Amino acid sequence: MTASSYGAGTLPKGVRSRMIQGVNGLDVHILEAGYDSPGRPLALLLHGFPDLAYGWRHLIPILADAGYHVVAPDQRGFGRTTGWGDGYDAPLAPFSLLNLTRDALGLVSALGYRRTAMLVGHDLGSPVAAYCALARPDVFPSVVLMSAPFPGPPAFPFNIAYSEASPDQPNTDSQKLAAALAALDPPRMYYQHYLSTSGANEDMWHPPQGLHAFLRAFFYVKSADWPGNKPHPLQARTATEFSKMPTYYVMDLGKTMPETVAAFEPSVAEIQACKWLTEPELGVYTQEYYRTGFQGALQAYRVLSDPELNAELRLFSGKTIDVPSLFIGGKSDWGTYAAPGALDAMRTKATTGMSGVELIDGAGHWIQQEQPARLGTMLLAFAREVGATDPTGR
Repeated sequence: MTASSYGAGTLPKGVRSRMIQGVNGLDVHILEAGYDSPGRPLALLLHGFPDLAYGWRHLIPILADAGYHVVAPDQRGFGRTTGWGDGYDAPLAPFSLLNLTRDALGLVSALGYRRTAMLVGHDLGSPVAAYCALARPDVFPSVVLMSAPFPGPPAFPFNIAYSEASPDQPNTDSQKLAAALAALDPPRMYYQHYLSTSGANEDMWHPPQGLHAFLRAFFYVKSADWPGNKPHPLQARTATEFSKMPTYYVMDLGKTMPETVAAFEPSVAEIQACKWLTEPELGVYTQEYYRTGFQGALQAYRVLSDPELNAELRLFSGKTIDVPSLFIGGKSDWGTYAAPGALDAMRTKATTGMSGVELIDGAGHWIQQEQPARLGTMLLAFAREVGATDPTGR
């Protein structure tokens, strides 16, 4: 696969598309730049939902121009990467956070590197990047988390041997939240719960307004372009606090995601003014998701609520991310606050070497598309700070 056959002519100069065979059971599709100069340090970029490697297209040349070999894969379940089951009833274990971590580790090795010089994870790519740094700091010696704070791995109960603590029951908190949201007037539903349902794939794959219009509204409403995004910290994980978020996060119960975002569909003038996601660029997303559907991408949300797959993360109970780290969010992105307490937990408990929390003005959820130049400046400054530009990682 060549650059000319992917992206319908929208890929920036110097960015190519290709497949890498046999990576942890996958054939992985990547976008890359800076590949023509041997010995460059590796920058690995992990996307989230419903993004693709393509979402990094504006940032890739910036990092390549700074001297990196930049690689952005379509993660397991997404895009042109193959080797995963796409049924709702397909086994979830391949989509677990630890197996996605193995995917990243296998890709670094397949590319001929011993370690990364830069690791960045956005949205669902953020916890993957976090576990990369947690499990293999020798391979991932620094990490940048974007849009989704990492509160740390789930912990075993501590010092309960002589108490009468009730048995540990994972996920009862999520069940209680769902029930409390449903009891509101009007009743609500958290978007992660909806995305875990068996009907979500069909809802979004074949929406009444058409796939292209649905994706346009979804990208728009979660960006800084929608003036209604005024995020702020939530005080607690309660239904009342959650109901303060826009309906694309805490939906009206009974509505699908396409029905929810249809109310925010941008005007023709707003679409034409969107330079970070032009109609031809959105067409790449439309083509890819029309071909694959969403179920592979949605498996990650089912993993989040799976008791057994969450239990295996307790292997890292009490462990912190000790490599240099940075969190970057958009000032107009609710993702920073969607899990109450996660941001503070990341800063005070889950990491020991966090440089800080940076919120980029003029960016919503899609930071690498909305403000790639500002993001690139922050990433390169962080790399210089931690001395991550030494090319001996090859």
